[in-house]
Amino acid sequence: MSFFLQMVLSGLMVGGVYSLVAIGFVIIYKSSKVINFAQGQLLAFGALIVWSFVHFCNLPLWLGGLLAAVCMALLGTIIEHLTIRPMTGQPLMAVIVMTIGLATLFDSLMPCLFGADEKSYPKVLPTGGLNISELSVSYEYLCAFLTALGMVGIFLYFFHRTRIGLSMRAVSDGHDVARSCGIKVGSIFSWAWAIAAITAMVGGYLLGNIVSVSASMTSIGLSVFPVVILGGLDSIMGCVIAGPIVGILEMLAVGYADPITEGGAGEVVPYIIILLTLIFKPFGIFGEEHIERI
Repeated sequence: MSFFLQMVLSGLMVGGVYSLVAIGFVIIYKSSKVINFAQGQLLAFGALIVWSFVHFCNLPLWLGGLLAAVCMALLGTIIEHLTIRPMTGQPLMAVIVMTIGLATLFDSLMPCLFGADEKSYPKVLPTGGLNISELSVSYEYLCAFLTALGMVGIFLYFFHRTRIGLSMRAVSDGHDVARSCGIKVGSIFSWAWAIAAITAMVGGYLLGNIVSVSASMTSIGLSVFPVVILGGLDSIMGCVIAGPIVGILEMLAVGYADPITEGGAGEVVPYIIILLTLIFKPFGIFGEEHIERI
């Protein structure tokens, strides 16, 4: 039982980071109805930028992270202006293929810029962890979970209490209605991509502290996408709840199935979640069902 609870606790910690990164998916989809398949690449790219500021510029970790957030916000805005905005009015599939092309571009670019070897951040947390009865949580997992939880809270406040956040919610209800209210829809698209890039960067940094930093972190996007599908493509609260669910199931597969299958079970679980969700709940747990009447 203690091993089971340990796996659940670890999955909960990682799932919190998944929720944060998944918010980027949902923000872009809610504003422009585009599924960004390059979110995993933005995660790895952001984590590598943080490492570059710290390693090459000898900056403190907090300052490197702050500068990386600014760089990622600019990068998200540039991506939206140069690749997504010119696709306005084009078929949705063409825009989705554009995001796949962006993912391929980043996959090729990152090894050239940062190298293919694994890297690590300087240690800022003490070794060991927090002991709760028979359970133990490393400080890296705990810090990642608490930081992700705080960031999710900040974004929820942003969406519900700030002018830009309310404008983004208005745009998600309909572009024409938003324009009639004087909202600049194009600017909201830029904000959506900037925020998505920042959430990806923060998630990449938190996960990089747990494992290592490299271009192969793009595979984490495959674990985050099931969070979006399970929670609902247009539901931020769905991401918050679905993230821990996916994280727990993934860690349970690693703990119980990996010894039997000799590895790889944890990587299969996200695909199983996607398939089951699309079969039984295509719009996700909290997603809004769209019914077309003829």
